[in-house]
Amino acid sequence: MANTNKHRKDNIYIETYGCQMNFSDTEIVSSILINSGFSIINTPEDADAILLNTCSVRDNAERKIHERLIHLKRYKKQNKNLVIGILGCMAERLRKNLLEEERIVDLVAGPDEFRKVPQLIEDARTGTRGIAVKLSRVETYSDIEPLRTSGVFAWLSIMRGCDNFCSYCVVPYTRGRERSRSLESVVQEIEKLRDKGFREITLLGQNVNSYKDKQSGADFADLLAASAKAAPEIRFRYMTSHPVDMSDKLIETMSEYDNICKYIHLPVQSGSNRILDLMLRGYSVEHYLGRIKKIKELMPGCSISTDIIAGFPTETEEDHKATLRVIEEVGYDGAFMFKYSPREHTKAFALEDDVPDKEKVRRLNEIIELQHKIARELNNKEIGRLHTIVAESPSKKNPLEWMGRTDTNKVVVFPSLNGTKEGDLLNVKIHGSTSATLFGEII
Repeated sequence: MANTNKHRKDNIYIETYGCQMNFSDTEIVSSILINSGFSIINTPEDADAILLNTCSVRDNAERKIHERLIHLKRYKKQNKNLVIGILGCMAERLRKNLLEEERIVDLVAGPDEFRKVPQLIEDARTGTRGIAVKLSRVETYSDIEPLRTSGVFAWLSIMRGCDNFCSYCVVPYTRGRERSRSLESVVQEIEKLRDKGFREITLLGQNVNSYKDKQSGADFADLLAASAKAAPEIRFRYMTSHPVDMSDKLIETMSEYDNICKYIHLPVQSGSNRILDLMLRGYSVEHYLGRIKKIKELMPGCSISTDIIAGFPTETEEDHKATLRVIEEVGYDGAFMFKYSPREHTKAFALEDDVPDKEKVRRLNEIIELQHKIARELNNKEIGRLHTIVAESPSKKNPLEWMGRTDTNKVVVFPSLNGTKEGDLLNVKIHGSTSATLFGEII
């Protein structure tokens, strides 16, 4: 495409909120913008356009964006030509409100409309406030090579959207229906990353284990095996999984390849079958525990994390205690724990939010306390063990220390040795731990 627009050299600053899918989307948007002649910068001060790539999964995530827009007004005062845009899930969900109520916003683009962002910025420069939020059944951006800032770790989206329609979740409404990239296109991207020296790749999807290549019929286990074989020197992770689609074949495939990390994020959400039915999760506690049993049988050292919602509508104290029992039985290495917040357009929004906030907080705190206790005990067992890790970055607390992750996704902090750098493959012996972190020395 000819680069004829005089504004095509504008500097764009992008802030990303939410999950790994959002960070992956930012890499895609950045690539689209660069291919259209824009420059991506790391600070907002010199930006001609500021884009916020947003999340709508929880109410708190949206509140952060509204607060950030208030802060951005000062940049708008300093530069009346500054373009401010909202991208991603929140853009799709609150498109009308953002343009009509947040007068500071010049453009809104949903997750399936990123290709239009360059033109929306150009239109905004001439005073036309733009909106593009149509959801697609085919868009996967498989032809876009993301702009990756790390040369070691890569997020790789293998599919978009979700077909599960859990009653509390906005994702099918903000990201559309499920569609998968072809296995061939994913493996080709992996081979490129291998040739560039990448060390670790995380395969991403709202529900990766429902992946299906319509052309070849390959499922996620097939894709995972093809990935592991295409790049034996790269460690592979993936997220997120749904218990319904956690097949024996997938678990067996994970156990078969050394370069597939032994870590699974498997959201349970609740330990009560009644609540799981209301959540439209599609499985029972018994089914879930059966999957955990299979994972532990084939991969005894596999690390498991989860998502838990406290205070879902009609949740009783007995339902809450059932969740605590599941946490104890599984023994999670980590968990993302939240109190329920109603989301418009979801099926659960029609249910009365009848658990008082004070009670939600109490139950959530009990869940957090139990989970931290279990994680602390599990991490304490790591003391004395040797792990091969990939160095990620200097520690935030001490620049003389570095951090990396074990194969099982546990964070390890260790003193730098002989100029440690990103991507170094290191053997680290663990000598200390907390509920969230391991501490070690390079051997």
